[in-house]
Amino acid sequence: MGYITKLFKSLSRFELCLWLFSVITVTASFLLAGNFNPLTLIASLIGVTSLIFIAKGYVIGEVLMVIFGLVYSIISLQYCYYGEMITYLGMTAPIALMSAVSWYRHPYKNSSEVTVNSLNTLHRILLVLLTLLVTVIFYFILKVFDTPNLFFSTVSIATSFAASYLALMRSPVYAVAYAANDLVLIVLWILASIENTSYVPVIICFAIFFINDIYGFVSWQKMKKRQREDI
Repeated sequence: MGYITKLFKSLSRFELCLWLFSVITVTASFLLAGNFNPLTLIASLIGVTSLIFIAKGYVIGEVLMVIFGLVYSIISLQYCYYGEMITYLGMTAPIALMSAVSWYRHPYKNSSEVTVNSLNTLHRILLVLLTLLVTVIFYFILKVFDTPNLFFSTVSIATSFAASYLALMRSPVYAVAYAANDLVLIVLWILASIENTSYVPVIICFAIFFINDIYGFVSWQKMKKRQREDI
């Protein structure tokens, strides 16, 4: 309990307000929707909490992302969004776990904050090649499963993998890739909501994620500048 209290005390006033706004907005959207899956609310609250700590460069953020990935994959399975299920269960969650280990091993001066990294040429080449490879492979897998909205599901895989890879590499650009993925997911769940309005709160959830990821990029840029000046 003391550890959790310490984490929230480390948030700035703006970050605490952003987290509270995110939690309240997401919760209200589900309650107002009436008929909703409680699991989606749980996943959403875990997600917004993970993002605020990832924006701070804290390992706990990636640990929460692992949990979010597992819960979100179950939700995706319920709607037969196999692309999302496979992406989060087989890719996002495992890479988030690897990121948690990597961040733990690279603290900034023995603090809770991770050391920000810059991508070299090899990392950039691997990012492009691996993203293309994973996207092509998963496209055919999703096609076999007759995944709804195949195009957007495939794009989601590309953006999810790129974001996960960049987070693993401790690059500030991870947040830009996640923001792009949020936009794709918003489209996916809008399409899902056309058939089932109970998914509308999920759209709001990813809109909140988008706001948090934009802040994550700003936060990491400040962290990078501060750490470079402190060398």
